[in-house]
Amino acid sequence: MYSMDKLIGELEQLTIQIISNIEVVTQEELENFVAERQRIIDAIGTEVESSPFNAAQKDKLARIMSHDSAIVARMNAYRLDALEGLQKRNQAKMQRSAYESAYTPDSILMDRRK
Repeated sequence: MYSMDKLIGELEQLTIQIISNIEVVTQEELENFVAERQRIIDAIGTEVESSPFNAAQKDKLARIMSHDSAIVARMNAYRLDALEGLQKRNQAKMQRSAYESAYTPDSILMDRRK
């Protein structure tokens, strides 16, 4: 079983690693960060049930959490890029289907003369 200080130290190290490369971090690296961070937070949650945070631990967690806005901003940038890509794809699909559905290749055109 981990001690609270060790878990908070792991969380701090993980956060420092991601923040130091936040401008070039890949989407996959962010996903891995979030998964690992959640694992540590779950362990902290279990640990805090038996021994509450002391003042030093609270301060350290506050410093760690101060980086959340930069991490969330990077995640939002990826989300917006993905959303923009989906919108372009859907627009291209709509334009293509508008032309394709207007013409039936097997149809026959017949004129009647009066």
